[in-house]
Amino acid sequence: QVQLVESGGGLVQPGGSLRLSCAASGFTFSRHTMSWYRQAPGKERELVAGITSAGGTTNYADSVKGRFTISRDNAKNTVALQMNSLKPEDTAVYYCNAWRSVANNYWGQGTQVTVSS
Repeated sequence: QVQLVESGGGLVQPGGSLRLSCAASGFTFSRHTMSWYRQAPGKERELVAGITSAGGTTNYADSVKGRFTISRDNAKNTVALQMNSLKPEDTAVYYCNAWRSVANNYWGQGTQVTVSS
């Protein structure tokens, strides 16, 4: 079955870094656009970063541009999000998403990122 398993979340001080990883299985990873979303308490889920199937194009939310980097390894079926210069407002549950079509849209369970001193 389809699985997206996130890891790497945790508690970090402002200005610190974390690297999130998402391991995918059960579908053709290399044909899916991969993205990271986040949802803070009381807020809607928002797109943080995305990367196309071959990895040629990336996009970022304005709030994370220059601080976060998304990457993928199609040989290992993984996608990562390197997060630097973290701010308290980055605190949220981060979700991995795989999308190819409405019928091929998959989500992970999420990993908590907390930025606090």
